[in-house]
Parts: sequence; structure tokens; C-alpha cells
Amino acid sequence: MNNNYNALAKAVRFATLAAIAAPASVMAGGFSLNEQSASTSGYANAGAAAHAADASTVFFNPAGMSKLSGTNVSFGASVLDIDAEAKSGSQTATNQVGEPVTGSGGGDIADPAVLPSLFVTHEVNDSIDVGFALHAPYGLAADYDNDFQGRFFADKTELSVISFSPSLAVSNGEGLSMGAGINIMYAEGRLSRYQDISGKLLRDDPRYTTPEEATAAANAFEDAFGAPYADVEGDDVAINFKVGFLYDISNRTQVGLTYQTSTEFELEGDIKVSGAPNQMGNGVQPTLQEDAYVPLDIPESVTFGVSHQLTDDITVLAGATYAKWSRFEELDVYSAEGNQGEVADLLETQGDQPLTHVTEEWKNTWQFNVGGIWQATPKWQLKAGYAYDESPVNNYVTARIPSQDRHWLTLGTQWKDVQSGWTVDAAVGTLIFDGDAKVEDREYSHDNPSVQTSKASYDAEYDLSAWSASLQVSKAF
Repeated sequence: MNNNYNALAKAVRFATLAAIAAPASVMAGGFSLNEQSASTSGYANAGAAAHAADASTVFFNPAGMSKLSGTNVSFGASVLDIDAEAKSGSQTATNQVGEPVTGSGGGDIADPAVLPSLFVTHEVNDSIDVGFALHAPYGLAADYDNDFQGRFFADKTELSVISFSPSLAVSNGEGLSMGAGINIMYAEGRLSRYQDISGKLLRDDPRYTTPEEATAAANAFEDAFGAPYADVEGDDVAINFKVGFLYDISNRTQVGLTYQTSTEFELEGDIKVSGAPNQMGNGVQPTLQEDAYVPLDIPESVTFGVSHQLTDDITVLAGATYAKWSRFEELDVYSAEGNQGEVADLLETQGDQPLTHVTEEWKNTWQFNVGGIWQATPKWQLKAGYAYDESPVNNYVTARIPSQDRHWLTLGTQWKDVQSGWTVDAAVGTLIFDGDAKVEDREYSHDNPSVQTSKASYDAEYDLSAWSASLQVSKAF
């Protein structure tokens, strides 16, 4: 037996604190989530690094805290709903010996999700401000129907993160502010899929000498006992840092710049394989389990923003973010038992090889944003924005992340009572994807990602669409 059972792949679902809901899947910008604040979502986060209107500036640019007086609190939530489903008639799949695999389109793989957030800032004195944020900066979730045609490549995928971010800002009193923050992130996740045994049967069982015979035997085993199922879960805590600068070019124009460092999670957990055939092929083995870990890179990023008050009532904003997603080269599961455990024995994994391997080879990305704010009345603002968000998924588009570039169109409004200090923001947005996501899933070698290790394949075109809605309440004390 060898990597026929690499149904395991890895998992990351960054859990939300104290029973807050996990994020939905994201189809562009890697697994970053844009929906952090209803206030900035109204103008598609354009120029958020330069426009510090409330306590959510802790996330976008900690230097912006110097623009806020007293104590400020902002809390709210966003709902994100992505529809992702394989187009009818577009699917083809083969097993490890090259024979057709049948099944359904898998249904809509993403459920709506709620993304809560909390931001607080406090003015210590004229030159120093402190604050913190509690939010979900990354997330991914997908779940296919059990009879999905590509079930040997993907079933459940979960990735989410909760971050606690204390921050500090210092102002020189002459228009320049500097800020720094630390993101303490808790990560937890899961990935599963069904396992194709046709390749093992053809190689190791002398009763089957052709791909057709091995496929028939694999189908008979699946009908009798169900397909073997592999599941990986793990969690970890990691940190990265953010620094920011904010400068007043004039009393109407501000520019901001932030840099966030990279970090690496090492998600520790276990691998379970259930339903693997016994040596006789007439039954299943007990569930096999082994301690494992999964490295996962979070890239560094740079964001630039500009805010300009065009008239007394109109503010225009623009920004750009560059993220080094090319750090995410592979998704590998490693044995924490030195390849001496039950699963490694099943896979016959030796040396420093991972238990399973998925080639990713993502690319670096840009996001561009423009937006505007109209102060319609002393209490009411109207907002609008647009963002173009590149997908980092390049040559290896998988059923787990059927990604595509997207356009984000948003509208927002704000009600503010200056006397009481209460502010309410609401925003809605729609995501328009650049055509259909074309999935071409294959099994590749860990040592040479361009070499296929079997004839297994899954090809399909996915319809993608999404909408978001956000609500935020803020209070200045």
C-alpha cells in the first residue's frame, strides 16, 4: 500500500471565540475575509488605511487611533453568503486507474456565515492611544453532498480564524502618526474526503489485472461497506505583527500605509481513516488514527490608502493591497509520530515524506478599491464603493477552493447622533466573479509537482456568486 489512501489532506478551521459563528468560504483573496466592519464595507474598504472614522481603524491601520478622541467602541457582525455549485453537465471524473466516476454535482457547497467583530480604542493622552480588536480575518468552509462526483478529491473543508489584536498609536502632534499591533490568532480546522481504492487493487491484488476489473471490485466494496473515509483535524496559536503610518498632507487629505508580517501555523491534531478494507477485501479494518501536523503559511501584506475631502459634504477614497500568497506552495500532512503510526503504516510512508500532499502553488495578488462618502444631512451619510480582488489560485484549481477573480460592489449608510455619541452603520454588497471557475483537480508528486501520481481527475466549471450584509454600532465616550 502507498499513497492510494492520501485521502487525508489537511485542515484548518480557525474557531471563533465563545460560540461565535465560523466564516463561510472565500473564493478570492486567498482565505482572507474583507467583511470586517460595516462602516468601511459601505465603501468597499477603499482608503481604510487613511480614513479613521471609528474604532475599526485598529484593524485597518492602528495609527488611525490618533484621530479618535476619548474612548470609542464599535461592535457588529457581517453575514456572508456564497453560492458555489458545479454547472450541470460540466463535470467529468476518473478514478486512480483512469475509469469514469459517477455522481452528483455536489450541491451548493457553502452555507451563509456570520462574522462578528469588536473594536475598542482609548486616548491615553494627546500623543498616545491604545486599542484592541477581536475579529475573524481568515475563513474557508465547504461541504459537498456525499454522492459528489469529485468525492475522492473533496468532501468537507473548513478554515476559520479568530484574532485578538492589541495595538498602540503615537502621534507627533504635527500630522504624523505611527501605530503597531500584534495579532494573536487561534486556528482550528478540518478537511475530509472519500478514498478511491481502485489503484491499490490493481497494483496489489493479483485477482484484478485490468482497470475495469479493479474498478468493478472497488465499486462492489463501496456498495457493500461504503467508501473509505479520511478526516484530519488540528489547531494552533500563532502571532504576526502590523505596523502603520498615517500622515495629514492637509486638513482635507490623508494618506496611510500598513504592513503586516507573515506567519506560519503548525496545526497539530490527528488523522483518522475509517472503512479501509482488510487484507482479504471482504470487510473493513477498525478506524486507524495517528498524530499529525500541518504547516500553513499566512502571507505578509502591504496596504496603501488615501482619503480626500473633495467638498464639505463629499469624501473620496482609494486604496490597494498587495499580498504575498506565493508562500502557500503546498498543503501537506506530516506524521507527528515519525511515520511510525497506524496511518503511516497503511500508506507505507517513510523518511521525511508527508502522509499526503496537495500542490497549491498560489500567486501573489493585488486588491484595488475606490469609494466615496456623501454627508447628505448632519445625521446621515451615504456610501458606495468598488473593489477588484485577484484570486491567488493559479494553475492548480481544486474542488476545495473553486476560486476566481471577483468584483465587489457595495452600498452603505450611516446614522450618527453627535450629541449622544451613538453611530449606526449598515452596508450591503454583491460579489461578481470573472466568469466560471474551471476546476482541474489531479494527484501530484510531492517531489515534482508537475508529475501526476495516478490517473485520478476531476474537472468541472463552477457558477459562483455571493452577497454580504453588515451592521455595526459605535459609541464615542
